[in-house]
Amino acid sequence: MDIEKFTDDVYTVAEKLTQEKTPEMKARINFVRERLIELYQKNLVKINHSVLEMICASSLISNGYSVDIEKHLSDILVCDVFATKGDGTFIMEIETGFTPPDHALDTIDYYVARIASKIARYSQFCSKFALATPVVGILPIPRIFLKPPSKRTSDEIKKIKDMCDRFYRNPPIETDDILNARLHSVYLINIDKCFAKQLDPYSYVDMIGRLQETSELDL
Repeated sequence: MDIEKFTDDVYTVAEKLTQEKTPEMKARINFVRERLIELYQKNLVKINHSVLEMICASSLISNGYSVDIEKHLSDILVCDVFATKGDGTFIMEIETGFTPPDHALDTIDYYVARIASKIARYSQFCSKFALATPVVGILPIPRIFLKPPSKRTSDEIKKIKDMCDRFYRNPPIETDDILNARLHSVYLINIDKCFAKQLDPYSYVDMIGRLQETSELDL
């Protein structure tokens, strides 16, 4: 653990994020900065993920939210970014595409299940739920979550549950969680320039689909 290096890094990012911000926004961003330093001292966060959390937190703060990070939602569930504005609550989970060595031979299935399980688990705790990823990553969002619950078929729900059950059984994802899960937005994070761009999930999934089609044609 190198607390001095971590502190220098998050101060550098905070300085970039607070440029031309109001005093209130600066105070809210600096709160996130200090919270991350506190968590790092407890060995609960790493610098790469902390930078992503700060950028996403700053984006929400700029839109009038009060933000906390690494917030406990239950005995087993901790979210990356938790924000409030008025009576509304907003949860954001940041995904980098990392998969454990144990899943080297089923990386794609594991990652799809991970994304699906996060949407199902976390969205029940907030008014709005978002996924975020660096611009170099791709989120394999199952299309079932683009449909309203009334349009989700039992076969689609079972397919997602079966995939999640392969990797997540403690506790398992419930059928009703998949049925009622909501994804409101996707954030693309530009780490080098310290900003996050919000997209609606429909546009994001269509964009990724077009990129994949282009890549297949070019091979």
